[in-house]
Amino acid sequence: MIAPSRREMLTRSGVGMGLLGLTQLLGDAGLLTATANAASTPFDPVHPLVPRPPHFAAKAKRVIHIFANGGPSQVDTFDPKPALRKYDGKSLPATNLKTERKTGAAFPSPFSFKKYGQSGLEVSELFEHTAQHIDDICVIRSMHANVPNHEPSLLLMNCGEARLPRPSLGSWLTYGLGTENQNLPGFVVMCPGGYPIQESQNWQAGFLPGVFQGTHVDTRHTDIDKLIENVRNRTAPTGQQDRQLELLTKLNRLHQQARPADAMLEARIQSFELAFRMQTEAAEAFDVTREPKHVLEAYGSGVQARTLLTARRLIERGVRFVQVWHGQGQPWDSHENIKDAHKKLAKESDRGIAALIADLKRLGLFDDTLIIWGGEFGRTPVVELPGPGTVKTPTGRDHNHWGFTVWLAGGGVKGGTAVGATDEFGFKAVENPVHVHDLHATILHLLGFDHEKFTYRYAGRDFRLTDVHGRVVQEVLA
Repeated sequence: MIAPSRREMLTRSGVGMGLLGLTQLLGDAGLLTATANAASTPFDPVHPLVPRPPHFAAKAKRVIHIFANGGPSQVDTFDPKPALRKYDGKSLPATNLKTERKTGAAFPSPFSFKKYGQSGLEVSELFEHTAQHIDDICVIRSMHANVPNHEPSLLLMNCGEARLPRPSLGSWLTYGLGTENQNLPGFVVMCPGGYPIQESQNWQAGFLPGVFQGTHVDTRHTDIDKLIENVRNRTAPTGQQDRQLELLTKLNRLHQQARPADAMLEARIQSFELAFRMQTEAAEAFDVTREPKHVLEAYGSGVQARTLLTARRLIERGVRFVQVWHGQGQPWDSHENIKDAHKKLAKESDRGIAALIADLKRLGLFDDTLIIWGGEFGRTPVVELPGPGTVKTPTGRDHNHWGFTVWLAGGGVKGGTAVGATDEFGFKAVENPVHVHDLHATILHLLGFDHEKFTYRYAGRDFRLTDVHGRVVQEVLA
């Protein structure tokens, strides 16, 4: 055999380098994501929302994420700290923990705690109805995040990244699993009263195809035309719309033939088709007046109660991920007057959360529905002091990312369990600390995904929700 010349070697190598370049280009365009996802059914860009199985058999099939916007206080809700009374009005032992604002003496909870259920877990009087289901709830008392600021902490909790644009948890799960109802969005975000801080970034699709972005619904309204903007076409009957959409789809597909890797064009086509299908199904799904009287009474009155009931109706109809925001207008961000503010917010949601759990059980959906409750961080066990442009009276708590609480219930969760612990004052996670990345890894595991293998190739690398971090918290699993 004659050895190739240098020119022949470079020629042959050049062909190989071209193929490597093509592989990267295809990956960046999202055309190699079937292997990156590692799910058993390839991702179909033409039918992106069809149901797909996860990596392994999962306990949970769908998610309801109740987001307590603003940062609820762990020491006033699900993490009792009686030691604070001993130091009431006094300085706590040195912690070397920095807070965002100036803080002072120990601030005991104005609310009483008591034990509930066979597990005997203690819960604040604020959530006396939710506490009736404590044996179904796993309380993670050792959560921690990166910084005590709303903007980065909201994005970290929702998207796994505090600064850069990344897909949200709901988008990841809808991308991985699809949805069971092609006439409704796979990911619905109900945020009554307007957008939160960071707005739609909290439910963004990021570099995933746009069809996986959350669909925002303002449940402050009850009229379907205000709930979902432009859901109806008032100028053309359904048959005429059908013909118009068919023609539009043909034109779009012809246009797409020359642009097969244009994810934005595909997302727009999918949006047109989904919007048409939603006209009849969405009106029925969001109409809670169709529920029996005893169900409506169980949830109670008010916007938040109606929103929680709507969440149940959506997942019952095959929506994969529903996020319920709570605290718009008056968030859980109680820098002062925490007693009245937290009491008001808990009253708006406590009864509805309890009814949601009971309702899912009644319908046989609880065991494969994962419920998540919590905010972007917690609050300090010491009082926030008045300062220029801040609070007026020392009756509230500052932001606290060092230690806070999130709880889970339903599919695959070990109920009646407290995971981890903060110190004796509720300031910092000290026992089995659980970072937000760990929480996300655990949620993905409950939905059947290995968080290290559940990836999407973009800009030349494989991205995942947990980035290069995260561990599955085994103590959460049933």
